[in-house]
Amino acid sequence: MIKNILILVFSGVVLTSCNASKTQKNDSVSKLEGTWELNYITGPRIAFDGLYPNKKPTISFDLKENHVSGNSSCNNFTGKLIVTGNKIDFTQPMAMTKMMCVDGQQGEQTFISTLQKITSYDVTDDGKTLNFISGDIAMMRFAKK
Repeated sequence: MIKNILILVFSGVVLTSCNASKTQKNDSVSKLEGTWELNYITGPRIAFDGLYPNKKPTISFDLKENHVSGNSSCNNFTGKLIVTGNKIDFTQPMAMTKMMCVDGQQGEQTFISTLQKITSYDVTDDGKTLNFISGDIAMMRFAKK
């Protein structure tokens, strides 16, 4: 049986030894996994409920496949996920359906254009809130579904 033991030796003398164990990193990237629903977006002068009268946008992250997908309140989108630390990049072209959006067309345009400006993210310690940030300005906020 192999044990994980760390032994520090100096000039042939054992200074100390201890059991080694792996610890799980509490890493914000892993907190992205799953589906999130938009509950705040900056910029438009229209009230949030006016932008999204029937359906709020969602975004889902699959970290194993480096994949992002979601719904802009009308159309579905999917693409490659690029995350490094707390930096995130949505500038890669994403595939998107092209349904006609009678209600909420302005909301969809606002969501997609704001998403392309996002440079980083932050997930709260409790893992229930995701903030998308552009520079140092919080632009979008999502709740875990």
